[in-house]
Amino acid sequence: MSERIPTVQATDAAETDRRTTPVSLATTGIYTRGISGVFQSIRLYSGIVLLGLYFLLPWLMWGDRQLVWFDLPNRQFHVFAMTFWPEDLMLLSWLLIICAFGLFLVTVFGGRIWCGYTCPQTVWTQIFMWIERQTEGERNARIKLDKSPVSGTKLRKKSIKHLLWLGIAWATGFTFVAYFIPARTLVIDHWTGQASLAAYAWIGLFTAATYLNAGWMREKVCIHMCPYARFQSVMFDKDTLIVAYDAVRGEPRGSRKRIGGKTDSHGDCIDCGLCVQVCPTGIDIRDGLQYECIQCALCIDACNGVMEKMGYARGLVRYASEHTLAGGKTQWLRPRLLGYGIAFVVMVVAFGYALTHIAPLEISVTRDRGALFTETKSGDIANTYSLHVFNKTAFDAHYEIELENRPGARLVGPSFLELPAGQSKTVVYQVQLPLSAIVSPRLPVTFLVEAAQNASINARVDTTFLGPDRR
Repeated sequence: MSERIPTVQATDAAETDRRTTPVSLATTGIYTRGISGVFQSIRLYSGIVLLGLYFLLPWLMWGDRQLVWFDLPNRQFHVFAMTFWPEDLMLLSWLLIICAFGLFLVTVFGGRIWCGYTCPQTVWTQIFMWIERQTEGERNARIKLDKSPVSGTKLRKKSIKHLLWLGIAWATGFTFVAYFIPARTLVIDHWTGQASLAAYAWIGLFTAATYLNAGWMREKVCIHMCPYARFQSVMFDKDTLIVAYDAVRGEPRGSRKRIGGKTDSHGDCIDCGLCVQVCPTGIDIRDGLQYECIQCALCIDACNGVMEKMGYARGLVRYASEHTLAGGKTQWLRPRLLGYGIAFVVMVVAFGYALTHIAPLEISVTRDRGALFTETKSGDIANTYSLHVFNKTAFDAHYEIELENRPGARLVGPSFLELPAGQSKTVVYQVQLPLSAIVSPRLPVTFLVEAAQNASINARVDTTFLGPDRR
C-alpha cells in the first residue's frame, strides 16, 4: 500500500530526484510518494470507520424501515429510533451550530485536524490516490508513465485506474441517494430501469462530483475552493498545535552520508525532500506555516522515518505550538479554548435534553379574527377558533379535545379526533360562555388534547376569549 522510506546513501539519490523532477507534472498536479507511519495509521483507521458508516447505514434496518432514511415525500426524517418532522428543523439548526463550535474548539486546540483526518474530501482523495498507486506504481513510476508515449501498457493502466475511480464515485453517489430512497428498493429499481429520473440524475451528479473532486481536483479543492483554509488562521494562537519544522534543530540543512556524515556545521535536516514528495498539497513544511497545509502529518511520518535511519531523534517535523518552537511551553488552559469548550459542552447537553424531550403531539390554536365575538340565540357569548393537531408519533392515534380552567365554558365541535401517524388536521371549534361568567373583556382559555390510548401523550395551548366590557 505504501513505499518504504529509502535508505539515505552517500550518493544523495533522493536529493537528485527531488531537484531534477518537478512537483507538478501530472494532470492531477502533484505526484505524491506513499508513506507509512503512526499518523498515517490513524488516518487509515479513522477513514475506514467513516467510510464504513457512510456506506453501511442505508442497508441497516430499524424494524420495518431503514435505520437512517430521509423520507422527503412524507416529510419524515428517520434517524435510528427517532422520527423528525419539518417542525423539528430548529433542532437541525441547533446541531449545525454545535458542529461549528466543535470545529472552532478543535481548530484552536490542534489546527486543521478536521481537514487532515476526517474531511470527506481528504478521505475520498486518500482512496483515489491509493488506487492510483496500485495501478500505476509509486511516484517515480507514475512520473515515468506520464512522460512516456502512448502505448498499450499505458492505456491499460490508465483505463483500470479510471474505471476503479468511476466505480468508487458511483458507489458514493448511489449511497447518497439511498439515504432518501430506501436502498433495498433503489438497488432493484436502479438496475431494472424503474428508478425515477430524479434518482438517476442525483446519482449521476454525485458520481461526477466525486470523480472530479477526489480524482482530478484533489488539493485544488482544499487550496482554492474550501473557505476554511482562508479563515482558519483567525482561530489560531501561539499555543495551537500545528505541523511544524524545527528550524533551530534542522538548520543549516544539507545532504550527508548515513553514518558519520554529520559535522558541527550541519543541522539534523539532510535535505532529502521526502517531506515535499509526500505532501498532498505540494508545499514545503520547512518554509513555515502555510494556509495550504491540511495537517495530514504525512511529512511528520516521512521525516521520522529518515531520522531513525540516520540515527537522529524523531520530531524534526512534529505537532508543536509556536511557543514550544520558540523554547517556551504550550499553555493548554487558555481563555479562548476554555470558552469554546464550555460553550460546546453546554450546547451538547442542552441539545441532548431537547432531543430526548421531543413532544409526540403538537397543537396550535388561532382565534377567528373576523369578529371579536358573537352572541348566540340563547344569549351566550361565542368565540371561534381553528385548532391544528399534529400527530408526531409512528402510530395512529385517537385524541380527546376539551377545555381546561374555564368553568361554565362549552366547547362546540368534535370531542374526538382520529389522526394517522405523521398526519395533521385543522378543526374549527366554538367556545361559548354565559354572559354572567364574563368578568373581563379578555379571559384566558386552555385547549387540552389528550391521546385516548395513552394519557401521558397530551398537549395544552393557551388562547384568549374576548367578550363585552361589562364594567
